[in-house]
Amino acid sequence: MRAALKDRAFEPGPVLDLDFAPVETVDDFQIERQTTFSDQIKRLGDILVSGTLLLFIAPLFITLALLVRRDGGPAMFAHERVGRDGKSFKCLKFRSMRVDSQEALRKHLAADPEARREWAERQKLKNDVRITKIGRTLRLWSLDELPQLINVFRGDMSLIGPRPITAHELSRYGSRAKFYLQCTPGISGLWQVSGRNNTTYRRRVAIDTVYAKRRSIALDMSIILRTIPTVLLRRGAE
Repeated sequence: MRAALKDRAFEPGPVLDLDFAPVETVDDFQIERQTTFSDQIKRLGDILVSGTLLLFIAPLFITLALLVRRDGGPAMFAHERVGRDGKSFKCLKFRSMRVDSQEALRKHLAADPEARREWAERQKLKNDVRITKIGRTLRLWSLDELPQLINVFRGDMSLIGPRPITAHELSRYGSRAKFYLQCTPGISGLWQVSGRNNTTYRRRVAIDTVYAKRRSIALDMSIILRTIPTVLLRRGAE
């Protein structure tokens, strides 16, 4: 069975359907490390694309910032995430939650056992009481992640890579944490185009691990092409 899964994973054709890759089997994949030249090419592409997009979307960027600030809170927030080689960085996003989001979450989880179970399993809530009206729209179209282009330009993140996680989440990766730490976190990645919020946390770890083991310029290009319809059709968005 595992041999069949391994063969299927490396056959030509689409590489983004990861329903065949449960957590128990991802360690069977062979690690394919990128060469230094590939890393340099990827970094150059990140700088060129992120810099160009930041200039092009500047009017939209400013408009969204003003809309988010209408409730009196800041336009953006910076949350600490773990990057490549374990280096922490401030991951930028447009604020999509209430200013008192932590207190709102605490009260909601205390009053709703089903929400507590969902949070424990996924670290996310489908009906999140913390999200503002404008924040829900931003998340629906992934516009809350636009500030991460600044992270990409700085080198904290890449256009494509594993989703950026916290130090607490990294502890949940167990032996697979080493694979995450080999990569630069990305704005988009295999998780985002493989079900996103419609998948379990364990499968998200599996998907990040598969990406780390198979990463290449060709895979990144295929993810970029898959990201466009995923965002436009709002697949897996909440």
